[in-house]
Amino acid sequence: MTRILILEDSKDCLNAIAAMLEKVSDRVCAVPVNSLEEARAALEEEAQPPFQAFLLDINLDINDKDDISGITFAREVRLKREYAFTPIVMITSLANMELTAYRELHCYQYLIKPYNQQDIEKLAGKLLFLSQQGETRDAFVVVKKDSINYKIFCKDIVCVKAVPRGVQLVLLKEEMKVPYLSVKQLLERLPDNKFLQVHRMCVVNQDYIDYVDTVNGFIHMKNGEQVEIGITFKRDIKKKLYLVGQ
Repeated sequence: MTRILILEDSKDCLNAIAAMLEKVSDRVCAVPVNSLEEARAALEEEAQPPFQAFLLDINLDINDKDDISGITFAREVRLKREYAFTPIVMITSLANMELTAYRELHCYQYLIKPYNQQDIEKLAGKLLFLSQQGETRDAFVVVKKDSINYKIFCKDIVCVKAVPRGVQLVLLKEEMKVPYLSVKQLLERLPDNKFLQVHRMCVVNQDYIDYVDTVNGFIHMKNGEQVEIGITFKRDIKKKLYLVGQ
């Protein structure tokens, strides 16, 4: 079952979106809420299965044009590890918030009001596909480049390097520069048991470490990459890689 939380202050719009989503498939379970407080409560319900997507209205107070409660909630969602990659769709009339939604929150899509049933049905189809893929595939991260979402499987990431105004993903078959993302931000979304920060500007996938040269301060990767070990990370690397005696 694909559970989708919908946050919308207008009850009429809220009920309409929920009905349109559930009309697409009996695998969709819409959870409608019309306030920030209700959304937070739904997010903390431990007895329920996790959500597979979020549809969030940005402005929840028609009397306050500067209200961005939807963005506030999206930030709270992203802070939860289990929702680090869950699709977030912003539904709003505030087109000027698009840059924030994409860059900071890595939103899957951005819909501008007024929307129609065809828009919602198309979106529901995409979310169902993503949900089914997530149930059967390996761990992955979603990064945005040129307003396009890219799904990168963690097993394909050899290392991540900081570059001006972004990071460089060194993958098995190619390299990709992702703007507006830091090494620290990406590390928080990667599996703890696979990725290791070896320098303030570099993270490596432990599965692709060929050997560690602690004398000269380098890690040699299986793809030929040579990564420098930062002085402050040396002790932690030895401990995690069981090189304490070296």
